[in-house]
Amino acid sequence: MLSPFALYRLPHADQYVRVEGQTQELHAWTQLNGVAGFVVAPFQLKQSQPIVVIRPDSVETMDLPVDSDGCAVAGSSCYSEDVAPSVSYTIDFANFHSQLQRGTFQKIVLARCADETLAASIDPMALFFRACSLYPRLFIALVYTPQSGMWLTATPEILLEEQDGRWRTIALAGTMRLTDDQLDGEGETLTWSIKNIEEQRIVATYIAECLEQFTNDFHEEGPRTARAANLVHLRSDFTFTLPDSQHIGDLIGRLHPTPAVCGLPKREAFEFIIHNEHTSRRYYSGFMGPLLLSSTHLYVSLRCMNIQEGCCHLYAGGGLLRDSVMEQEWQETEAKLETMRRCIATRRM
Repeated sequence: MLSPFALYRLPHADQYVRVEGQTQELHAWTQLNGVAGFVVAPFQLKQSQPIVVIRPDSVETMDLPVDSDGCAVAGSSCYSEDVAPSVSYTIDFANFHSQLQRGTFQKIVLARCADETLAASIDPMALFFRACSLYPRLFIALVYTPQSGMWLTATPEILLEEQDGRWRTIALAGTMRLTDDQLDGEGETLTWSIKNIEEQRIVATYIAECLEQFTNDFHEEGPRTARAANLVHLRSDFTFTLPDSQHIGDLIGRLHPTPAVCGLPKREAFEFIIHNEHTSRRYYSGFMGPLLLSSTHLYVSLRCMNIQEGCCHLYAGGGLLRDSVMEQEWQETEAKLETMRRCIATRRM
């Protein structure tokens, strides 16, 4: 039987960390107060989807292998604008969008799952190393626990980080895809639409209001264009101090889920999502990462997939506003799914 483990590589790092140990199940965000280990948390907490903490019985830092073949296809693409929205997505979009038009929500996030059947069994470790090679800017993690199953993520979104007593979180929203010559840069030539700017501002305002409940010492910088794989987003950075760092779980409970993966008003959007989305998100749009293991690096679980024998379940979502157009939102999710599809494509070569 496979033992619980987590591999993770921080952005731009040339080493990765392996954490192994017994798991601990938690059923409230406040139970994370004072806990140390690798955390795997779902979008929605429930009995069958607990927060899982891998205790750090063994923590080892290792160099990344230099012979990974991910770079060999770094310019390849699995993205197609010819794929029509699925029936389930069409139904969900109409349902979600009607609530925006009625003024029920300022923003709401619609997610979906795409299944990729593989002819041969895959080596999750090889996928992790290829993801590290393909996406040097992103947080890469491969995690297995009996409670969550096996997940691979390559995500740009920080939920909560700490180093040398200074904490950080970000507001990340708005999406555009880089094409052709734009792939040589950081998206500096792109012009953002009013819809994307508004979406990012909603997320940033929410985070500022959360932080005000825990500290009067925080600073916001941005927004700026930030690249993640073949996509760019609008990003604002928040740095802050915490008078009491023993109550991290309380802060996490306020931040998660952010409007970047849920919506506003938060409670109403969250309830609508869990009762109306066709596919359960499970651990997609939750968060994962090391908590109080010398430092803290918790990332929102975006651009991720659940790996099973012969099949990978890929997840992606996008923020909807009143003026959102279904075909454009579908293509945004297709572009986000490409992050994981490229990892699988390297395996198929």
